[in-house]
Amino acid sequence: MIQEDGFECVFSVVRRHLFRWSEIKGVNKVTTPQNLNPAKRPRRQDWDGELCENGSFYFAKKHLIEGGCLQGGKVIYYEMRAERSVDIDIDIDWPIAEQRVLRYGYFGKEPLKEVKLLVCNIDGCFTNGHIYLSEDQKEMISYDVRDAVGISLLKKRGVQVWLISERRSKTISAMKLDCEVIISVTHKLPVVEDWINKMRLSWKEVAYLGNEESDVDCLKKAGMSGVPADACATAQKAASYICKSNGGRGAIREFAEHIFLLMEKVNSQERELNELKN
Repeated sequence: MIQEDGFECVFSVVRRHLFRWSEIKGVNKVTTPQNLNPAKRPRRQDWDGELCENGSFYFAKKHLIEGGCLQGGKVIYYEMRAERSVDIDIDIDWPIAEQRVLRYGYFGKEPLKEVKLLVCNIDGCFTNGHIYLSEDQKEMISYDVRDAVGISLLKKRGVQVWLISERRSKTISAMKLDCEVIISVTHKLPVVEDWINKMRLSWKEVAYLGNEESDVDCLKKAGMSGVPADACATAQKAASYICKSNGGRGAIREFAEHIFLLMEKVNSQERELNELKN
C-alpha cells in the first residue's frame, strides 16, 4: 500500500458492532446514545458496524515518524478479520488470545496451501484407544460413525486419507473405510515422508491428526496439525489445533470441518488478491 499505492500511513482496524453511550459524570445525570437512535435501533446483522483501531500494526513513512506522528498525510487502513484481532492489554486477554489460536490455528509466516492428504493415527484418534476382548479372546475395537463420515467428506473434496497404527492388528486391517490403512509402523515420520515424496507433495499440503509422543515429529512438520481433546500434553503442544472431541468420539469429523473452514479462508484470500490485482 505504501510502496505501490503511494500511501504515507497504513494501520490496522477491526469491525466492531457496539452501541456506544456517554459516560455518566456527576449526580442526576443521564446517559445519551452516541452512535444510534434508540427509536430505530438496528439489529446487529443489519448494521455494518464501525471500524476501530486495534493496535496490531502501524506503518508510516520516515518523515511522519521523525515528526512524532504515526498517522498523517495520505492515510489508509487495513481491515483485519475479527478472529485474528485480539487486544492484549489486561490479564484476561491472554486466555482469549490463546483460544483464538487453538480454534483457528497459527501457521507461521508461510501461507497455507490446499490440503491434499490427511494422515491420522488410528489408536486414540480414529478409535478411543480401548481394546475389547471377547470370550474367545478375539480383539474388538470401536469407532464413531461421525468420523467415518468425516473421512468420506474429505475424500469427496479431493483429500486422500491414510490411517496409520503402531500395532499389528487383524481387526484394524479388516475395517472397511475405503482409504489406505498401514499397520506395524514403529517410526512414523520416515514412513509419512516416503508417502509424501511418492505423491509429490510438500508437508504444507499435509494435515496430520495424532495423539501420542510418536506423532509429535509429524505434527510439527505438517502444514495443518491437530490432536483430540484427550491427547497427551506433548502432542497438544506440537499441534496447531486441539479438538473439542476426544479420540474415537468425533475428533476426525471435527478436524475435517476445521480443514474445510481454513481452506475456505485460503480460497477467499486468493479471490481477494486476484480482485485487487484486477
